[in-house]
Amino acid sequence: MSGAGRQTDHADRARGNRLAILVAFFKLGLTSFGGPTAHIAYFRNDLVVRRQWLTEEQYAEIVTLCQLLPGPTSSQIGFAIGLKRAGPQGGVAAFTGFTAPSALIMFAFAAGLPLATGMLSKALLHGLMLVAVSVVAHAVLGMALSFWKTVASALIGISALGVALLTPAAWVQPLLIVGGGLVGSLMLREGSGDHSSTGWAFNMRSLISLGVFASLMAGLPLLATAGGQSWLEIAAGFYRAGAFVFGGGHVVLPLLEAETVGRGWLDQETFLAGYGIAQAVPGPLFTFAGYLGAVSNTGMQPYIAGLLALIAIFLPGFLLVTSLLPVWRQLRGIPSAIAAVAGANAAVVGLLSAALWDPVICSAVFGPIDLFLAGLGFTLLQIRTPTFIVIPAIVALSTGATLLTG
Repeated sequence: MSGAGRQTDHADRARGNRLAILVAFFKLGLTSFGGPTAHIAYFRNDLVVRRQWLTEEQYAEIVTLCQLLPGPTSSQIGFAIGLKRAGPQGGVAAFTGFTAPSALIMFAFAAGLPLATGMLSKALLHGLMLVAVSVVAHAVLGMALSFWKTVASALIGISALGVALLTPAAWVQPLLIVGGGLVGSLMLREGSGDHSSTGWAFNMRSLISLGVFASLMAGLPLLATAGGQSWLEIAAGFYRAGAFVFGGGHVVLPLLEAETVGRGWLDQETFLAGYGIAQAVPGPLFTFAGYLGAVSNTGMQPYIAGLLALIAIFLPGFLLVTSLLPVWRQLRGIPSAIAAVAGANAAVVGLLSAALWDPVICSAVFGPIDLFLAGLGFTLLQIRTPTFIVIPAIVALSTGATLLTG
């Protein structure tokens, strides 16, 4: 076969790989209910066991790395699998397939929201806000049990909780996460690490990705401040939120609340209603960002703003995966790095606990019936009732109670 023929054959195989990745992850995006932990199991069953795209060891290494990095864990795992299989275009194909179903649902909800003006519509929205109370309370308890296992980690988290309640400004939250990481690197170190691997496997793609991550992190806020344009403010705010989400998707709640409601782009009711509906759709919770961009009063076309918000919140996590995946075996042997992540995780539990009180409870619970229904939803989630049962049940009960009591 000639050189040109071999190149054509290679290009055809690459396109086939990317298409297969897109289709596989689109199917997963349609059926993956239950949050990141469930997504990890779905990915393993389909991609490791059934398709045999990677080994158990390779999958375990990707999962461990993505659980330690900021960003949407399951989406990062999917992106990393696509990256290993077909390069950056494979990563984009995995992201597009997995994200598209839930993003389209959230955009549709944003489109229908202006029509929600009657008593029934308002009652349904209030039910979704109570769902948010149940879901966030469930997440706070689960994360506290996971990340506050020592006195030191609990102290980091409780300190972050106190500061967040006393100083609810947007700029405080990233500082608390960074501060938690610094304190954790000193207080939460265990052992001396595994230094059996020598040398670092950075390649040009890794270095470029890390440079782009840092440049956007520093440059977008400066450009937004200097330019004063809505698209720069959206890009900067959602990129910053995506870069500081440690410990699970629910941690994005206080960060996005500060970046949107805190700027006056939308009200608490609209924010929490969207968060409630995001629990009912398959795929990544971060598609909530697309909804927020679409409903925010920024002066941009709604779905352009939504798409920009969606890309901005996922981008930092994907850049970090691209830069650190080649050196993960070396990185995991540094005790202070692992301890810093543990400290950041402890701090974000405190941030989410503060958000549970304000704005979640303060904006949704107005009487004993609301408190009972939020508690019922929390209890059902604690006993592992599927969310596709809990959410419509609480919304229906809340709507009925609201209509009966007027």
